[in-house]
Amino acid sequence: MGQEKENELEQTQNEEHTEEAQSEEKGQEADPLEAAQAEAAEYKDKYIRAHADFENAKKRLEKDKMNAVAYANESFAKDILAVLDSFENALSAIEGADKENASEVLEKMQEGVKLTYEQLKKVLEKNQIKEIACKGELNPEVHQAIMQVESDEHDTNDIVQVMQKGYTIKDRVLRPAMVSTAK
Repeated sequence: MGQEKENELEQTQNEEHTEEAQSEEKGQEADPLEAAQAEAAEYKDKYIRAHADFENAKKRLEKDKMNAVAYANESFAKDILAVLDSFENALSAIEGADKENASEVLEKMQEGVKLTYEQLKKVLEKNQIKEIACKGELNPEVHQAIMQVESDEHDTNDIVQVMQKGYTIKDRVLRPAMVSTAK
């Protein structure tokens, strides 16, 4: 009888061992699935964060772009304010003039206007705004002929007179020069 009990005990142990092995196999099968799901969840989280960072960066760039466009002329405006101050000083001097000092004020005004003109030209040059040359033959890319005149001194299509100066900003025509040409 002792032998039978030992055989039963062995059989019971073998069955338990087999059940443990089967449950471990099932656990191993579940572990790769759970691991894959956890990894997928981790990648999804990283994707969502990266997408949110991208959207935030896009919004920041758009805001920076709008600010750059809105305030692009700020430097130019500050330069022009100095010219405006000079004109205001000239107007104040005119208002303070009377008959006794009129000729003196006129001389100072002439000098002040010349200095203000030079100051304005420097501001324009600093901001890459240049006057279009108006000598020689008409260039339709930068000149606009508004009339033709008879001239023995000039060849046909040569510029005779400048009616309004033209300007470029960098390499682009800001305003064409209005000229008269020879017939």
